[in-house]
Amino acid sequence: MGPKEIEVLVVSLAALLLVLSGRIRADLVALLVVAALGLGRILPVKAVFAGFSSSVTVTIAGLFVITSAFEETGAVNWFADRVSRFLGHGQRSVAGVFMVAGAVASLVMSTIAAAAVLVPASVQISRRAKVPESKVLMPLGFGTLLGGMATLFTSANIIVGGALEAQGQSGLTMWDFLRIGGLTAVAGILFMMTVGYRLLPSHPSAGRKAVGDADLQRTYRLAERLWEVQVTASSRIAGLTLADSALGSRLGLTVIAIWRGKEAIIPPTPQERVLPGDILLVLGRDDRVDQLGGMGLAVGRGHSTTSTTGPALPVALSEVVIGPRSSAIGHTLKDLRFRNRFGLTTVALWRGGRSFRTDVGDFELDAGDALLMVGPQSAIEELATEPGFLVLERDSGLPPRARGRALLTVAVAGIALVSSALGWVPMAEAMLGGAVALVLFRCLSIEQAYRAIDWRVILLIGGFMPLGAALVDTGLTDLLTTGLGRWLGGVGPIILIAVLYLIAAALAQLVGGQVAALIIAPIAISLAMNLGIDARAAGVTVAVACSAAFLTPIAHPVNLLTMGPGGYVSKDFVRVGWGLLATCFVVTVAAVALVFHVAM
Repeated sequence: MGPKEIEVLVVSLAALLLVLSGRIRADLVALLVVAALGLGRILPVKAVFAGFSSSVTVTIAGLFVITSAFEETGAVNWFADRVSRFLGHGQRSVAGVFMVAGAVASLVMSTIAAAAVLVPASVQISRRAKVPESKVLMPLGFGTLLGGMATLFTSANIIVGGALEAQGQSGLTMWDFLRIGGLTAVAGILFMMTVGYRLLPSHPSAGRKAVGDADLQRTYRLAERLWEVQVTASSRIAGLTLADSALGSRLGLTVIAIWRGKEAIIPPTPQERVLPGDILLVLGRDDRVDQLGGMGLAVGRGHSTTSTTGPALPVALSEVVIGPRSSAIGHTLKDLRFRNRFGLTTVALWRGGRSFRTDVGDFELDAGDALLMVGPQSAIEELATEPGFLVLERDSGLPPRARGRALLTVAVAGIALVSSALGWVPMAEAMLGGAVALVLFRCLSIEQAYRAIDWRVILLIGGFMPLGAALVDTGLTDLLTTGLGRWLGGVGPIILIAVLYLIAAALAQLVGGQVAALIIAPIAISLAMNLGIDARAAGVTVAVACSAAFLTPIAHPVNLLTMGPGGYVSKDFVRVGWGLLATCFVVTVAAVALVFHVAM
């Protein structure tokens, strides 16, 4: 092994360890890889930056824009509304319909977008049908992942196809994924609706719409935190502003609303003056609330948003999930000036199976966080229009979109997707052309198109792709595959396919399907070529395995998206996911052997 091979090996291992550690974001690691390959003179400058101009990155960027147009024009919301028409009366029927709907939606759009559209609809319908959300959301999330196995338009599948072409092999077609991934998806859905459904937990949701809802109280334990306080004429704070009253700064209490006669002040500003006779809706710990008695305040407790001492407070409670691509990630609610901007107060946060109700504004937000918010219904509706915030239960749908634009979007996107799937036009050109056409036809603006592209994914793919080229160009893949060939000994080709699936699937649980595909695909393809196995068989096996991200919440953003609303904890994914992963493994390996004539 020469110096260059050693350099590439060191860069590869360092990049993998950094991604696994989670200390540095994967897209930043990708940029470090680019810098290392360039500064180390491992690849020429043109090859170092080739990933950013490759057909893979162009294809994925175009697909982001097309998916966004579906959302912006309301086409996917129309689809979500129609899903409810197929619902039966049983719990399993609701779960099954949404799982199939998720699989179908992810055939033509990204799995994250499909889940983001269907999660709010599934929560609302589940609550209406009195079905625990935990019985529906995991099947929905897994359904989108299974659907992604059966289409050409999944990031991992596009990456593997590009890796095949980079090594002089034929790329994968829609027909390849339909035959292999389609069979796997059908088997996975059948497993989930039989064995898997019985393993699903029956957790209460992370949020309900009324404070007095028993499920909400069990999840967030708000019954211990929500108080009604009557301001008497002799109170120390009568006549003071909320800021001067020191309820927040000294006692750590949050005044959510003030009822004054027939007027509701939601949320009150720090400059709002407290008057005798006001009823304050206060959030805080009982030891802090106990101190209010000494300030001349009458402390009581209500069991709903209706005051026991006054008229109803028009407060709506809604659960909001932070989306995987939200600009709020990494910021606190205080940083975002959330209360001033939207007029909503966050009373609790659900993360990793735990509810946090103190100093919520100081938490750095992460994808999948579920926030329980209280405020006017109009403010909740306004928040629903903000990208990156998924409002799970609202009184009305999104603002109506022009039907003509929705139909035009479907037509343009359909032409682009079908023409690329049938091989009439190269996929990158079809996706880019479709994206440009949608902007020209004003289905979305150029600014919306820029926002639609997840630049973190583009940086991730563009940065890691040269590493695959370096593995091939330096001959390191040949060395690795030779070593693997000796280690595997005289095992049959089908055993090799099975091993590749297990390695790719294991890596996907830890670093996600995109990173796993970028790392393992060049090695798997080289290994298959050296051992005389159809490289496409190895490629499609790795691609399907990279979508089998069922075992951990961090394996795929879709899992994080369903975790909070479903009230799931990490062990729930393991308990349900291992059987689904085993089912997909057996069916995929058998289908690859049958379709590509892989010998035993």
